[in-house]
Amino acid sequence: MKIEVLFLGKTKDAYLAEGINGYIARLSHYVSLSVKTVKMKAKAQWNDEIIKEQEGKLLLNHVPAGAFKVVLDSRGRQCTSEELAALLDRWEQRGEKQISFLIGGALGVSQEVETGADLLLSFSKMTFTHDMIRLFLLEQLYRAYTIKAGEKYHK
Repeated sequence: MKIEVLFLGKTKDAYLAEGINGYIARLSHYVSLSVKTVKMKAKAQWNDEIIKEQEGKLLLNHVPAGAFKVVLDSRGRQCTSEELAALLDRWEQRGEKQISFLIGGALGVSQEVETGADLLLSFSKMTFTHDMIRLFLLEQLYRAYTIKAGEKYHK
């Protein structure tokens, strides 16, 4: 199984980018992983809803056909680290070839992205920056793979 993580725009804070890169390197020992930064320039006349729609179309255009789409959204399902590990295991056993994790921009995700998701996943009812969620997602994926491998990182 391959995992792809799609971000909208560059990670602004160097400390978050460093952490993200660290977890990308760690995850490479467990799973085929690709992380794509999708860039979009909003036009000055666009309102927030149009920006969100355009970002959504751009994200969805980068998801390969047949990929299982997990969209991070505060209204999604919350799970423990062990439950995420079990989900990954279930997807592998089911024969999913690719899992694409989509993280929207500062305005969230469009209705099209939300309704096209195979799973809406939430990390918390609290609000975090989309840059922080990038790091949290990669750390939790790493944690899930160490749980699956029976390693001590999760302790």
